[in-house]
Amino acid sequence: MADGMKYAPRAKAAPVVEKGAFKFGVIGLDHGHIVGMAHGLADAGGELVAVYDPNEKNLSEFREEFPSAEVARTEDELLQRSDIQMVASAAITADRGPLGLRVMDHGKHYFSDKAPFTTLEQLSDARQKVEETGLIWAVCYSERVQSECGVYAGNLIHEGAIGTVLQVIGMGPHRLNAPSRPEWFFDRERSGGILTDLGSHQVEQFLYYTGARDARVLHSKVANYAHPQYPGMDDFGDATLVADNGATNYFRVDWFTPDGLGTWGDGRTFIVGTDGYIELRKYIDVATGPIGDQVFLVDHNGERHISVHGQVGFPYFGQLILDCLNGTETAMTQEHTFKAAELCIMTQRDAVQVDISPVG
Repeated sequence: MADGMKYAPRAKAAPVVEKGAFKFGVIGLDHGHIVGMAHGLADAGGELVAVYDPNEKNLSEFREEFPSAEVARTEDELLQRSDIQMVASAAITADRGPLGLRVMDHGKHYFSDKAPFTTLEQLSDARQKVEETGLIWAVCYSERVQSECGVYAGNLIHEGAIGTVLQVIGMGPHRLNAPSRPEWFFDRERSGGILTDLGSHQVEQFLYYTGARDARVLHSKVANYAHPQYPGMDDFGDATLVADNGATNYFRVDWFTPDGLGTWGDGRTFIVGTDGYIELRKYIDVATGPIGDQVFLVDHNGERHISVHGQVGFPYFGQLILDCLNGTETAMTQEHTFKAAELCIMTQRDAVQVDISPVG
């Protein structure tokens, strides 16, 4: 897969409900992640019954994957359907928050692509709406919940395999492939900026692997090093955070994946604990093999390389469906979902803009 915008991973199906027990619709096809989100719900037993998007090209491509989904004529037509329990969306980033409010006003759970918001004001509105309705505002932080090695690492950590987690280092390089990107992608106000967008994955993983409830942003910076033709975008960003339990985080995200790499980005995560460490090679084992989901574990007993591709699945989606049906918080707590969104927005808001003007 050369283009991360169309990355839609699949894992072994694990239905948690009978057909028809959980029906969902889709509004907003502006990012290709929606295909993976919809497959994840469908593989867990959800039934996609309707889709709406004003862009005919996006709609046609989506229906190649899901031909049985009915096409709604308007957003309101889909929202008025009483059989739909959840609406999933990968709308333009700045539009995801306002859409979620409308979805919940119609009594439905909401499942957004990351990043779910571009401003803290949108987040505040979402918090209030969840409190008012008691519905779930879920976010697909796919670099963990749609990564088999990411899921496996969480299991190892929860079993105590590396002791107490002290630090998480995340690297999220992506291939730009600018001609395939829509106009809104290059507008920071609409996309949220690189730390809000790509950084959302990194912040969520940090909170999850460390078990933290909150964190402080110590420093962040962004730059446009090599794309002056797109003055509204950042092509590089990084940040340092410290959690409420003392664990630390550094992450770097960028749009500099070279054409020679066999996939859209060599995503890596390093997790250091008191009794060992874990390295995750998520999407490729560079210069060794094209299959990702490679886990490297070092502890007091030795060194292990564990390939988990096709072995773990994506349990998040089934857990999310059951949470919607049962009023539980098994897949991801609402506070964790929103805290990750809050922190990535703060990294972007407070970022130092690197000056790349020639010296002298």
